[in-house]
Amino acid sequence: MRIGIGLPAAVPGTPGTAIAPWASEAERLGFRSLGVIDRLVYDNLDPLVALAGAATRTERVELLTTVLNVPYRQNAVVLAKQLASVDQLSGGRLTAGLGLGGWPEDYAASELSLRGRGPALEAMLATMRRAWAGELEGAGGPMPALAAGRPRVLLAGLIPAAFARAAALAEGWVSPAFGFETFTEGVASVRRAWSDAGRPGRPRFVTARYFCLGDHADDRAGEYLEHYYGSEYLSAAMADTLTSQGHLREELARLSAAGCDDLVLLPCSGALDQVKRLADALDSNGAAFELAA
Repeated sequence: MRIGIGLPAAVPGTPGTAIAPWASEAERLGFRSLGVIDRLVYDNLDPLVALAGAATRTERVELLTTVLNVPYRQNAVVLAKQLASVDQLSGGRLTAGLGLGGWPEDYAASELSLRGRGPALEAMLATMRRAWAGELEGAGGPMPALAAGRPRVLLAGLIPAAFARAAALAEGWVSPAFGFETFTEGVASVRRAWSDAGRPGRPRFVTARYFCLGDHADDRAGEYLEHYYGSEYLSAAMADTLTSQGHLREELARLSAAGCDDLVLLPCSGALDQVKRLADALDSNGAAFELAA
């Protein structure tokens, strides 16, 4: 199981200038990916802008959206160009985890309905793939030329249609940042859908967990997660949030055994020392998370 770390782009109060040194330190310490999460009506950086900043300070680490919410971005060609630009900046290191987005506030601010998001995502992805393949009309093409299969695409979602969509249209599935049963049930469902679709090989499974380490870690994590999710989801989020070496060890073991290919550990604090604390905790737990040569 490959282990990545999230950028602190969605931790309120973290300056934008923290992204570059965080990314550089994460790559130096051996994390396999840098992840970002997405909200529209929240105190966070745009995920693709954050990844672009990280791309300029790294050379090898994968850049991963976990996930980028597609339908309220509406213009598929613009979004395709943004994704292609990050892929170009990073030398082909982008993996686009894409989803519908479930926050009503984001859709209200976009003056869009939550209904019809699945078909909208499918239509936008089809257009984006045509754009990446250079199939749109226009002199010279509308965006940087991409190699076949770039950027890599994963899809999220928790209903049968979403599992079928991931199996038919993507390289794998992204699970939410908490809920072990949600992950295991999704893995089984996507595997069945993959087989039903006649796809060769196997899907890639990605999930995330929040973490916070050091003094008062539980308090700091709880404060952040309540701010992000509200009181309704706080208990569920905290149950899977990693604030000790023991919990980290247990979660690594059960997610790996359940078929997780990539775990992205999302910070609850934007303090740069969290990167080294996490790397040290992983080393203490015997986690092999070094970058491939």
